[in-house]
Amino acid sequence: MLRGRESLIRLVGKRRRFLPHRQAFLSAPFQSSLNFRGDGDGEVGNNGKMESLEGGGGEHEGEEDSVEVSCPVCGNKVSGNNTAINSHIDVCLLRGTKRKLTQRTLLEMKFSQKSKVQIHTPVLEPLGNSLFDNIVQDSIHRLSDCGASVEVNGSNLCGSVLNSKSVTETDIDGRSKNTVNSDRTDINVDAPSLLLKNEVPECDFAMSMDDISGTILETFIVGRRFSNEKELNPGENIILVRDPHNAKDPNAIEVISSDTGYSKVLGFLPRELARYLSPLIDKCCLRFEGQVTSVPECSFDIVPIQVSCRKIVLNGNKENNSINFFRYLWNNALQVIESAKKSSTSTTKYQQNFCVFVQEVLRNNSHLFADDEKDFMESFNSLSDDSQRLFIRLYTRKGPWFRMSSISYPEILDPQKAVEELSEKGYTCSFEVKTKPHDDDLSRIVNLLTVAELREIMCTLKKNCSFGTRKQDLIASLLSIYKDGFCSRLPGMILDKTCGCISISSKAEALFWRAEAIEVAQMIDESLDENNNELVLRCIKIAQSHISSTPMKITESSISKSVVSFHFSFSASWVYSKVILLGISFFERERRYNDAIYLLKQLLECFTCNGRRGYWMLRLSVDLEHIGCHDESLSVAENGLLDPWVRAGSRMALQRRVLRLGKPPRRWKIPDFAKSVKRKINEVHVLGRPLNSETGTKSRFYGEDGEQCGVEELALQYYAGEGGGWKGVHTESGIWLTIFGLLMWDVMFCDVPNVFRTRFQTAPLDLETDSFYLVRKDQIESHLKKIHDGMAEEILITSWQSHQGTACRGVNWDRVTLSDLRAAVGCIGGPCLALFCRHLAQDYRSWSSGMPDLLLWRFHDEYRAEAKLVEVKGPRDRLSEQQRAWLLLLMDCGFNTEVCKVSPEPTP
Repeated sequence: MLRGRESLIRLVGKRRRFLPHRQAFLSAPFQSSLNFRGDGDGEVGNNGKMESLEGGGGEHEGEEDSVEVSCPVCGNKVSGNNTAINSHIDVCLLRGTKRKLTQRTLLEMKFSQKSKVQIHTPVLEPLGNSLFDNIVQDSIHRLSDCGASVEVNGSNLCGSVLNSKSVTETDIDGRSKNTVNSDRTDINVDAPSLLLKNEVPECDFAMSMDDISGTILETFIVGRRFSNEKELNPGENIILVRDPHNAKDPNAIEVISSDTGYSKVLGFLPRELARYLSPLIDKCCLRFEGQVTSVPECSFDIVPIQVSCRKIVLNGNKENNSINFFRYLWNNALQVIESAKKSSTSTTKYQQNFCVFVQEVLRNNSHLFADDEKDFMESFNSLSDDSQRLFIRLYTRKGPWFRMSSISYPEILDPQKAVEELSEKGYTCSFEVKTKPHDDDLSRIVNLLTVAELREIMCTLKKNCSFGTRKQDLIASLLSIYKDGFCSRLPGMILDKTCGCISISSKAEALFWRAEAIEVAQMIDESLDENNNELVLRCIKIAQSHISSTPMKITESSISKSVVSFHFSFSASWVYSKVILLGISFFERERRYNDAIYLLKQLLECFTCNGRRGYWMLRLSVDLEHIGCHDESLSVAENGLLDPWVRAGSRMALQRRVLRLGKPPRRWKIPDFAKSVKRKINEVHVLGRPLNSETGTKSRFYGEDGEQCGVEELALQYYAGEGGGWKGVHTESGIWLTIFGLLMWDVMFCDVPNVFRTRFQTAPLDLETDSFYLVRKDQIESHLKKIHDGMAEEILITSWQSHQGTACRGVNWDRVTLSDLRAAVGCIGGPCLALFCRHLAQDYRSWSSGMPDLLLWRFHDEYRAEAKLVEVKGPRDRLSEQQRAWLLLLMDCGFNTEVCKVSPEPTP
């Protein structure tokens, strides 16, 4: 895969079936200073300099009509062509002229003036339970979630900060914990939102466990798709049983049928309710049983149930010791249930999520849409459940056309009626015989037919039924016959086979997916798949034209570094720069180095404050060497080392290039960094029985147990045995980013203005910028001091227990266990962890990849332990510059590091 293409694919995401501006991009003239060799009259000469610009857009050629529009960001009138208008919008976004937002909570996104409430708390005796440590404080934080500034006995507490799933709060003692958000729709649950809206919990401090015996709770069964019993009966008796080993939720509670000997699992309780009922079952010895009240039409819908609770006889004084803990849990459980009654019970998870996205866009970005567009998007909420579900199902499929005979989803009761409503409201369109179809549409619709159906149509037309056996051959033959005018009946015959065809309307497609620059990115990606070099060049020119015509250079002097750092990545210029970078890789593959050099120089000229400058300078130096310009190649590498934006692996690569190219007589002085770069990294060699030895394939070996394994697994076996009794995991950067996320959770989600703009963020917008550390320097250093002094394991455990399952950048809850993380953190030690976390906080973007493959640890006794980091290389592998930079950095931080080279055993 070409360098830069994987990043561009992630940027595009799911390809859209309809690009509203595709034809305009392909046909409209535009101004560009770029003409490639063999593509016009101009040509890029040696060293990437443009020798001729004839045919590249004269003084009047390619000019677009000038229009006047209102900028949706600053509100000013802007005149000019499309390029000038888009450039103005980019500049406004970069300057931060959009309304300033002061963060209160991430999920609510409400920025009203905070009210003040005063609460006086009784003195409560702590019980040693992590969930009970701050019972009354939870009430305080709920007030804070609503935008209130709360005083507790005279002490002021600030509002909370949320991540994409739950609230991250600051307790009175400075620790962080999660609580229920007051206006939240959970994106990762099967049930509807079960949370109260801006309500303050009113704890009944006179309530006891005896008072709730026999209380009826009305809730739902969710997760029916994971049930081993699909049939339900009204009145069926059930019992709630804890499932503490559930991989997705340690608080999970199963709903089991008690009519069949407790063998049928019907589903689960909603996650938010289980959060409070699970400790009631585990700690307070309560038992819940009840019955199914009704059965939904769709087997996957949530199932209404009623359960009653009763107390199991407690031992000793356990009830008295836990009464406050019990009251806290019971009141929260009641609030979750009460909130569920106000929520729709018929929506599916994907339907609920899509509606949330639409509402969020309309709430926070309505100024980007015309009135008729807002009316169209708002009308989605008025559609029936079946219509909403069908539209979302089709919208997320490849398409663009779908045959009615294949539309069948268990949660959609009447697909035909849903199609009629969607068509009436303008969300879908149908393929009709009475209007002549477009050639592209007909080609896509014919693709819906099976080979058997295609052959049947050919035979009906009395054509040679043996004409080809491949589907594409049959399609090409049919289309050729239709274009020649010999088969006007073809559209009708297709409709007979498919029972009708529908697609998402162009209006809905364009409105729900609006990004012009992303269209160019998708076009170049598609053209590379199709080997359409002409379209590739066209896309490169479009991107180059945009960035070259931007009226303002993005520099430190013209705009603050902190604003540029993360706002720029949401501009059209950012997308176009990725298109150009992919074009550079395309030219390098074609050995058109002069064209690549020209584009690299333009990127470096236009984007002077960009973390990618190191890679651009490296490629420029390499390409200059390819065309024989060794002196200029050396100068580029030397200048790159003076650029503050050149870091990590790119800096290491440029240093090594300077040492290689800068030998006498070009350079006589040895650079100061030579000794550091040439440092020896410890190596160990492991022999194994190879399973394959083909070039270009991943090396496979037989492990010590005789099973097949990769080089990393073989290295783990070596270190566990003769290598010294090490335990460890193979996660590359995964475990390190998880450790960083858990240790620095409170820092990542602290209250910093403007870094949380939507409820769907998993990290602050400035995480991958220099401003992340600079803005929070005092808090980060204070937190790192605690890690240095040995509190890392305590912080890790608290974060894990408080936030488990919450989406956070870099944190993988499923890949590593808490016990492994505790062992790793304990063996690494506070000083090394503090240095590591400081480095990532200062430059997360440059250092979040390339970490060693293996993290190993071992305990010598109760008080002595050690850790080791190992990069594993197979027979044909070598260290990348990023990996080398990481190993040297870790050595500087005091880590025990080495490279393990796996080689095949010599044949006898």
